[in-house]
Amino acid sequence: LTLDEPHDAIIIGARGVVEIDELREAEHESQSAFPFLRSTRLTEPDDALRGFAEQNCHQRRDRTALIDLMQALNHTMVYTPGATDVDTCAAQAFAGGAGVCQDHTHAFLACARSLGIPARYVSGYLYTEDSAHLASHAWAEAWLDDAWYSFDVTNQLARPERHLKLAIGLDYLDACPVRGMRRGGGHEQMHAKVFVAPQQ
Repeated sequence: LTLDEPHDAIIIGARGVVEIDELREAEHESQSAFPFLRSTRLTEPDDALRGFAEQNCHQRRDRTALIDLMQALNHTMVYTPGATDVDTCAAQAFAGGAGVCQDHTHAFLACARSLGIPARYVSGYLYTEDSAHLASHAWAEAWLDDAWYSFDVTNQLARPERHLKLAIGLDYLDACPVRGMRRGGGHEQMHAKVFVAPQQ
């Protein structure tokens, strides 16, 4: 979308119906997972993250180890809206001990990749009956036993039974819901509203 005329607002709306298989634990793909071993500026592990991954997983490289890592990250990084922003990298959020789902996911990706496990960023939505918690959401997927397994650090969920996947990538900038650039004066703000409901 390109707008080359003066404007006060842009409204982007999307709606759809998503079918979720609550029994499916993993997503099988034929494409190589090795590109998701790469680190980015937002997911580059420092010594603290590497040590944290080794401390919680040791020599294990299985789903149980990554569930332990997920839970440890949740306890170490307190969910705190406003503690970080979209440019905060995994190492900074981990050092600060606080963040949101984006930071939890970046830290998990940094740890998993440091262990030699391909992992990718997922953006989408999480269905919950509490409308106060409806917003864009992020979680990780890791490549184990030739399939992608979900790890939602923020909610400590290891099965995508309530997750609505929209995009995948190496980090937030690869899979963010809306991305763009503005030229000219003035200022900008972005607001998002999410409505998720089960179909009757």
